[in-house]
Amino acid sequence: MSGSNVWSRSREKMRLFSELFAQCADEAAVYGKCVAETTTSKQELKRDQCAKEFQALKTCFTNAAKKRAK
Repeated sequence: MSGSNVWSRSREKMRLFSELFAQCADEAAVYGKCVAETTTSKQELKRDQCAKEFQALKTCFTNAAKKRAK
Protein backbone atom coordinates (compact mmCIF):
# COMPACT_ATOMS: atom_id res chain seq x y z
CA MET A 1 0.00 0.00 0.00
CA SER A 2 1.31 3.39 -0.94
CA GLY A 3 1.88 5.90 1.83
CA SER A 4 0.45 8.70 -0.29
CA ASN A 5 -2.86 6.83 -0.59
CA VAL A 6 -3.12 6.60 3.18
CA TRP A 7 -2.69 10.37 3.54
CA SER A 8 -5.09 11.09 0.69
CA ARG A 9 -7.80 8.99 2.31
CA SER A 10 -7.14 10.59 5.70
CA ARG A 11 -7.38 14.10 4.25
CA GLU A 12 -10.62 13.19 2.47
CA LYS A 13 -12.13 11.83 5.70
CA MET A 14 -11.17 14.99 7.59
CA ARG A 15 -12.70 17.16 4.87
CA LEU A 16 -15.90 15.13 4.98
CA PHE A 17 -16.01 15.38 8.77
CA SER A 18 -16.40 19.15 8.65
CA GLU A 19 -19.26 18.83 6.14
CA LEU A 20 -21.03 16.23 8.27
CA PHE A 21 -20.43 18.27 11.41
CA ALA A 22 -22.08 21.29 9.79
CA GLN A 23 -25.16 19.19 9.08
CA CYS A 24 -25.31 18.03 12.71
CA ALA A 25 -24.59 21.32 14.45
CA ASP A 26 -27.73 21.24 16.59
CA GLU A 27 -27.07 17.72 17.85
CA ALA A 28 -23.42 18.56 18.50
CA ALA A 29 -24.43 21.63 20.51
CA VAL A 30 -26.84 19.60 22.65
CA TYR A 31 -24.19 16.94 23.29
CA GLY A 32 -21.57 19.56 24.10
CA LYS A 33 -23.92 21.30 26.51
CA CYS A 34 -24.61 18.01 28.28
CA VAL A 35 -20.90 17.27 28.64
CA ALA A 36 -20.20 20.79 29.89
CA GLU A 37 -23.03 20.66 32.43
CA THR A 38 -22.05 17.26 33.80
CA THR A 39 -18.36 18.08 34.17
CA THR A 40 -18.56 21.34 36.09
CA SER A 41 -15.96 21.94 38.80
CA LYS A 42 -13.47 19.48 37.25
CA GLN A 43 -15.68 16.42 37.64
CA GLU A 44 -15.01 13.55 35.28
CA LEU A 45 -17.63 12.64 32.73
CA LYS A 46 -19.13 9.34 33.80
CA ARG A 47 -20.15 6.69 31.33
CA ASP A 48 -23.65 7.05 29.89
CA GLN A 49 -24.35 10.47 31.45
CA CYS A 50 -24.84 11.93 27.97
CA ALA A 51 -25.58 8.68 26.14
CA LYS A 52 -28.90 9.89 24.73
CA GLU A 53 -27.34 13.06 23.34
CA PHE A 54 -24.35 11.16 21.96
CA GLN A 55 -26.63 8.65 20.26
CA ALA A 56 -28.56 11.49 18.61
CA LEU A 57 -25.29 12.98 17.33
CA LYS A 58 -24.05 9.59 16.11
CA THR A 59 -27.35 8.96 14.29
CA CYS A 60 -27.15 12.37 12.66
CA PHE A 61 -23.58 11.73 11.47
CA THR A 62 -24.56 8.31 10.13
CA ASN A 63 -27.56 9.67 8.26
CA ALA A 64 -25.58 12.58 6.85
CA ALA A 65 -22.85 10.21 5.65
CA LYS A 66 -25.43 7.95 4.01
CA LYS A 67 -26.99 10.91 2.19
CA ARG A 68 -23.57 12.04 1.00
CA ALA A 69 -22.70 8.56 -0.29
CA LYS A 70 -25.72 8.48 -2.61
